[in-house]
Amino acid sequence: QALLEESGGGLVQDGGSLRLSCVASENIASIDAANWFRQAPGKQRELVAALSNRGTTNYADSVKGRFTISKDSAKNTVFLQMNNLKPEDTAVYYCNVGAVPSGGYYVNEYWGQGTQVTVSS
Repeated sequence: QALLEESGGGLVQDGGSLRLSCVASENIASIDAANWFRQAPGKQRELVAALSNRGTTNYADSVKGRFTISKDSAKNTVFLQMNNLKPEDTAVYYCNVGAVPSGGYYVNEYWGQGTQVTVSS
């Protein structure tokens, strides 16, 4: 069983919306901080949105005002709401969290498997 399960990607038209979800398995006790990265073909992976353990958020300039990162601690789930999507947002999106494993004490880093987002013009 994957420790992080991503979902919500797909094909959407220019200007559309998608919400990505990243659900932590029962092997993860709690999510501390979270990030969403993306990687387009032929490009390096880039940080899109970050949520600190204090609740502060930061976004890449290219997505400010359009994307929102959030967390539901009760469900151990991280979200990325993406509005007004553009063709240049097309990429594989990865969830990345700092989390405490069940029965553990220290924060470890975990990655999701990635979900494809394709925005057509």
